[in-house]
Amino acid sequence: MTAQPGIDITLAGELGSFGLDVVLSVPARGVTALFGPSGCGKTTVLRCIAGLQHIPGRIAIAGDVWQDTSAGYFRPPHLRHVGYVFQEASLFPHLSVRDNLLYGSRRVTTPGASGIGLQDIVALLGIGHLLDRATTALSGGERQRVAVGRALLAEPRILLMDEPLSALDRATKDDILPYFERLHEQLSLPIVYVSHDLAEVERLADTLVMVRDGRVVACGPLHDLQTDPALPLLAGPDATVVLAGHVVQIDDTFALTELQVGGGRLIVAGRHGAPGALRRLRIAASDVSLSRSRPTDSTILNCLPVRILSIDGAPEAPQANVILGLGHDGTGDRIVARITRKSLITLELVAGADVFAQIKGVALLAARGSATGPASGQPPRG
Repeated sequence: MTAQPGIDITLAGELGSFGLDVVLSVPARGVTALFGPSGCGKTTVLRCIAGLQHIPGRIAIAGDVWQDTSAGYFRPPHLRHVGYVFQEASLFPHLSVRDNLLYGSRRVTTPGASGIGLQDIVALLGIGHLLDRATTALSGGERQRVAVGRALLAEPRILLMDEPLSALDRATKDDILPYFERLHEQLSLPIVYVSHDLAEVERLADTLVMVRDGRVVACGPLHDLQTDPALPLLAGPDATVVLAGHVVQIDDTFALTELQVGGGRLIVAGRHGAPGALRRLRIAASDVSLSRSRPTDSTILNCLPVRILSIDGAPEAPQANVILGLGHDGTGDRIVARITRKSLITLELVAGADVFAQIKGVALLAARGSATGPASGQPPRG
């Protein structure tokens, strides 16, 4: 099967005293997160995609070359059909919300290419009640939703989002994130999302690009990078794994949702969608314990057979990360258990061993496809 063209970027050069040397190739679909500390080069990459900065190299979006320094080619920004959402919404204060949105559509040179109109965007972002307001009367979260709508109405080939939530408090971020999830669910438009907030990345990203000091440290599916012992995500104090699960059934008697993931089924408290609905689950390494035999008479509802794939941790360290494959053969989704070195030695846990994982908490991160916002699943403990 021929691979589909993706987002392919090779950039190498200097911006003042800052050096950028980036090579990455990601799918031209879903949400790709550029993640790393402030000042590492994330925004520079985004601005190069948009054509706002020019560093030597090559940029191709879904097979369409936007820059190729070796061939002497550089497509001007206004011909790249990019939707750009900045940290600050930068709305026009003299225009109403409606007119700010329509400003985006007036810039379209080939109207109707995507089939997405004003009413579609208004419904997608939940801003119908804001149309006649002055932008100066909007909250921070409302301003960002309008900015996203304006960018989408310009019918871009790609949506670039440069830390769009960084100026908002946590409560406002939680309010606006469900609307960003809708973009992922309902639009086929590829999104490149810059962030240094891992919680945002876990909520939104399909593909993760880790950037540090102007270079790509790692690039791949979010789940793969979260379970890679060679990367810092697993070594952090809040190591987690994000899984995609489909709703199998709802237990109305006890208000529980059963979801199918690769290699097993998980139970989350609450009713979260009809069978077949896609949900995003978060499992913290500290919430996973291991047992040689299946526990009985336990309040923990999620207990799955797993195979130990590898064990990561220095011999003198008090804890170790145990990478697990779900299912009796270990070929399902991977999760991680963070256990004490004493438990590791006492239970004689080694790579290849078949054990049982008790998962004390499974959090429902996102309700993909939900029209009402985020679902909040509390860990089922009994």
